Amino acid sequence: MKLPAPPAAPQPGAHSPVPADHSKPWYVYMIECRDGSIYTGVAVDVAARYALHASGKGARYTRSHPPLRLLAVFTHPDRSTALKAEYALKKLGAPEKRALAAAHPQAIV
Repeated sequence: MKLPAPPAAPQPGAHSPVPADHSKPWYVYMIECRDGSIYTGVAVDVAARYALHASGKGARYTRSHPPLRLLAVFTHPDRSTALKAEYALKKLGAPEKRALAAAHPQAIV
């Protein structure tokens, strides 16, 4: 009796049969920079991402505008929703972003 061959290893870039973990929330965060500007981004781990920004290894913007403090963090169920919220926040000016953060103090981690 001949046994079937084992399944071939997946090729790079091929779809994985293991479903992605969609249970982890995504976060939109706002960082107040030392010059008063506000940087907005998305992440799964805000603390780790903030540490990268603070060390100068985060986004290009925060390399030249070092972070002063984490202004606000908003939880979203998935990446798509977080990216849409980030896009909407980036359309706001700094005063509107500050007002939003002040109106939602529970949003700060």
